[in-house]
Amino acid sequence: MKNAFVFPGQGSQFSGMGKELYQNSSKAREMMEKANEILGFRITDIMFEGSDEDLRATRVTQPAIFLHSVVLAGCSQLETPDMVGGHSLGEFSALVAAGAVSFEDGLRLVAARAAAMQRCCENVPGAMAAVIALDQETVERVCEETPGIVVPANYNSDGQIVISGSKEAVSLACEGMKAAGAKRALPLPVGGAFHSPLMEPAREELAAAIEATAFCAPVCPIYQNVTAAPESDPARIRQNLLLQLTSPVRWTQSVKAMLEDGAANFTEIGPGNVLQGLVKRIAGAREDIIIQGIQ
Repeated sequence: MKNAFVFPGQGSQFSGMGKELYQNSSKAREMMEKANEILGFRITDIMFEGSDEDLRATRVTQPAIFLHSVVLAGCSQLETPDMVGGHSLGEFSALVAAGAVSFEDGLRLVAARAAAMQRCCENVPGAMAAVIALDQETVERVCEETPGIVVPANYNSDGQIVISGSKEAVSLACEGMKAAGAKRALPLPVGGAFHSPLMEPAREELAAAIEATAFCAPVCPIYQNVTAAPESDPARIRQNLLLQLTSPVRWTQSVKAMLEDGAANFTEIGPGNVLQGLVKRIAGAREDIIIQGIQ
């Protein structure tokens, strides 16, 4: 039985996240105080006591989820993983858990990513929408046929795909998805077009930070969003991270690849339980799969 660690992305945050861990573990306290120092503000105060609105700001959300996830992975008594993966932002947590980058460098990258994405959202407004109960090929076809910029952004599970692009194109595509048979096409409460060509300014800004970061060979393969394939070469890992902001999150394909490579015990590490639900849907009727979470 192979162990797969998976790490959540933006949207899984909640007020009070990490507080109990901070109070009960000296190692967690040390890591969190180090994060406060690196970031230049007390993110722990916002994590522990902030409102939902406080936590929703991208510059806070991304490092908060990363910090919670990485501290959990570092402080929990878990077996060494055979493979790791993360959904969008979660890929950075996975990289640290697998030893490809240090905790400190990972946090700096996430802070740079969050700042770049926030600026991009402010300068290049966009939209995203969840398409429910429509097959991948049809979603891709409707996006291609819709005027303007709209692309599949998150392949979350069979029958759940998120599209991303300009507000006008996403709105038109939602009508096209429903006409093509989608059960629903729901706008998401986000300020930008994540994982679409509209994120190119953020990708260019993040590129310098990624290029300046030291990457090591991970202790186990990382199933990256861009390729949905196991990666262990530091140069390829770095290149895939550079592409991530403007490329779709191939989560369905990543989980299927993990299953094909022998993963039977999935552990979601971090706030929330979204990935557990997605893995269950992707694994389908298989009864030999164990899916659990720690938060």
